Amino acid sequence: MMISRRSLIGSAALAATLPRAAARAAAPGIKLGVLTDMSGTYSAETGKGSLTCTQQAVSEFMAAHPGFAVEVISADHQNKPDVGATLARQWFDRDGVDVIVDVPTSSVALAVNTVVKEKNKVFLVSGAATPDLTGKQCSPNTLHWTYDTYMLGRSTGEAMVKSGGDTWYFITADYVFGHDLQDSTTLFIKQGGGKVLGASAYPFPATTDFSSYLVRAKASGAKVIGLANAGTDTQNCVKQAHEFDIVSGQTRLAALLMVITDVHALTLQASHGLVLTESFYWDLNDRTRAFTKRVLAKMPNGFYPNMIQAGCYSATLHYLKAAAAMGAAAAKASGAAVVERMKKMPVEDDVFGATTIRDDGRHLVPAYLFQVKTPAESKGPWDYYTLVATTSGAEAAPPVASEHCALIKS
Repeated sequence: MMISRRSLIGSAALAATLPRAAARAAAPGIKLGVLTDMSGTYSAETGKGSLTCTQQAVSEFMAAHPGFAVEVISADHQNKPDVGATLARQWFDRDGVDVIVDVPTSSVALAVNTVVKEKNKVFLVSGAATPDLTGKQCSPNTLHWTYDTYMLGRSTGEAMVKSGGDTWYFITADYVFGHDLQDSTTLFIKQGGGKVLGASAYPFPATTDFSSYLVRAKASGAKVIGLANAGTDTQNCVKQAHEFDIVSGQTRLAALLMVITDVHALTLQASHGLVLTESFYWDLNDRTRAFTKRVLAKMPNGFYPNMIQAGCYSATLHYLKAAAAMGAAAAKASGAAVVERMKKMPVEDDVFGATTIRDDGRHLVPAYLFQVKTPAESKGPWDYYTLVATTSGAEAAPPVASEHCALIKS
């Protein structure tokens, strides 16, 4: 059979258009970026565990929605605001990212928050703690998911004052998070009739030797040394407090942001008796145990998920439900529209159970005050906590009236 040149050209042109036509016909996919600390102070508390929990949410969602395409990428922001903002802008402008998840380090989160709003994307904050994200720097594109310094100050600080710890000295990471945590805790110390006798701010993240700060705190005569820091900084403070016999007599430590991965690193021998606050614990109920069982085999180093990592799962899953309800194309077109849809939808998952989202973007989850068990009290791997008290989601979040969020209509 003879094939004319015109037919050949026509066939080639048709073949060339087929991939593009197929691409246009295919449903647009959602792309999530986990922006986290992969190598620094908060890497064990966030990092690969946050990425794993995000991927778990995507895997479960795609199994239930096989026609809905989702891709996950990740990057290390190195706890530097300029690096975080640059990565966010690059992801949006070059790489087609629709959503940024996690972002520990409050100064980085605030920088990313600005870029997300400018680009009309979505920001799901699990790792950062500053209440400014739902306060004076609130955004229609941002949801603050897991915890903040107000929650920690109310739950841990208030409990310490009630138990007799009415004089405090703070050792504070010298950036937004540390000062927010000190200020939030101070509010509840003073409301409880206590006093703050002093504070030492140290350079973050360049400090590893906390001995001089601990000795100064001990010399103040304060009953409680408040650690307004997190991650390896908190771990080093606890270790060095024991080495220098700081925790003796009436002096106690208050680890204002400590999670289960910190306890594991310190061991029960070094951390037993400490009180701390998390909004998630793997052994809290049947649903938290079920989630942990599903994700555990994929977690780095066999670590159990903490509240920040589990929060990445919960936030991602809720986002994907809203995006599916709107359609991927509409979700990609406007981050603010997806966030508004997320606020209107009830939140339901195995991490936090049934919860809601406030108009300012604050996800209302309960705060659980735990005491770290002694080695003798622990009955198995990662059996580290005894539940002491629970603060409701509404009470654990900063009052709307105090936040000055422009999204709240007076």
